[in-house]
Amino acid sequence: MIALIDYGSGNLRSVYNALRSQGGEVEILSDPSHMQRASGVILPGVGAFGDCVQQIRERGFWGPLQEWIAADRPFLGICVGYQVLFEGSEEAPGVAGMGVFSGQVRKFQTPGLKVPQIGWNRLSLSMPDNILWNGLPADPYVYFVHSFYPDSRDPEVVSAECTYGETFAAAASRGRINGVQFHPEKSQDVGLKILQNFLKAGANL
Repeated sequence: MIALIDYGSGNLRSVYNALRSQGGEVEILSDPSHMQRASGVILPGVGAFGDCVQQIRERGFWGPLQEWIAADRPFLGICVGYQVLFEGSEEAPGVAGMGVFSGQVRKFQTPGLKVPQIGWNRLSLSMPDNILWNGLPADPYVYFVHSFYPDSRDPEVVSAECTYGETFAAAASRGRINGVQFHPEKSQDVGLKILQNFLKAGANL
């Protein structure tokens, strides 16, 4: 079973439907005590960094998620659910992220750039053997909706890059912990393949 974390934010239904379309056994969890029944965890995210952190903490998921990640169990953060894996964000000064990946989340500042980035953009897969990328075409296109981007201080964890004014960590990975800035549930065949790969990772614990 894949646990889709419900902390009062995030695009839960579309992620749930995409996982189910790939044959996944998925449960939307609002009670952190049920996480241990899962073989994999997905933390979606839509909205602001600070609100996301606050809701995760208030609903009791912060500690269990940290323990899950520390145990290197299959985990996927999507959009803001990925950003909270970093140390902090310019969107919410003073609000600490989980610090799983070193670096900050920054706002796009390139003059003349339309912000947020909404639409399709190309990934450069810098970690091509990552399980999420199995079976993907070279330089796949995925769908983004974001005004802030992760600026990783550790190039070794960056599993894919994307350029939109700035070149940024569109995905990061360490062990079985993964995060993606784009929305796989909105990325058509490429996104569904990524979710299918994550389902297989959870099944192969």
